[in-house]
Amino acid sequence: MFSVSRPTIYNIIKKARLREFNPRNSTNNHFKSIRYGIKRLAKVEKSIQLKLKAQAKCYNKSYSGEMMHLDTKRLPLLKGQSAKDRREYLFVGINDFSRELYAEIYPDKSQFSAADFLQNNILEQSPYFIDCIYTDNGTEYKGTKDHALVQLCDQQRINQKYTHTARPQTNGKAERVIRTLMEMWHDRIEFTSSEHRKLELNRFINYYNTVKPHASLNKQTPYEVLDFYFKQKV
Repeated sequence: MFSVSRPTIYNIIKKARLREFNPRNSTNNHFKSIRYGIKRLAKVEKSIQLKLKAQAKCYNKSYSGEMMHLDTKRLPLLKGQSAKDRREYLFVGINDFSRELYAEIYPDKSQFSAADFLQNNILEQSPYFIDCIYTDNGTEYKGTKDHALVQLCDQQRINQKYTHTARPQTNGKAERVIRTLMEMWHDRIEFTSSEHRKLELNRFINYYNTVKPHASLNKQTPYEVLDFYFKQKV
């Protein structure tokens, strides 16, 4: 953006510290030059970071089931509900390879709900084995060996990987699909009941997996990617 290399900026700061740009008796100008050099360096650093972020390519795993991203979202109250009503939670799972979506609504985000979601909504429905799940460090996903989800993963020989502490945004694929769900499903429908919301969720999952083209999949749907994948395995 500024056409100035890092060594050049460091050299400018060094010269500023040696007062080569200012009268020898001007301490105030000396510090002004240093601050100016540092601000220029900060702008260049920010520009580089933004460019790298923009150029970052979306990656996919190499086979179906290699990694499943899981995340949880507390859902808004339904129309007519009050603060005293229990909030429901959306659990999502997204296949890193095919972007196939799994989702279900639970009355809480406990370890037992997480285990039930993995067992009944993913493992029993997916046509492939799951090698690894990737989650944040929430208590519904992480715990001791007696933790319901940890036990299930141990029994099924599923590896667990977690985001960096205090950085759940590193689970980007799950966070992105939750944002898509809220924008294209939850925010567009006025639900009349909890059952109605669950019904519309199932309809959206079907649309997402079988109809909606995905830019990261070269405009294919998740099911088209899976269909081609399994045909190659025959």
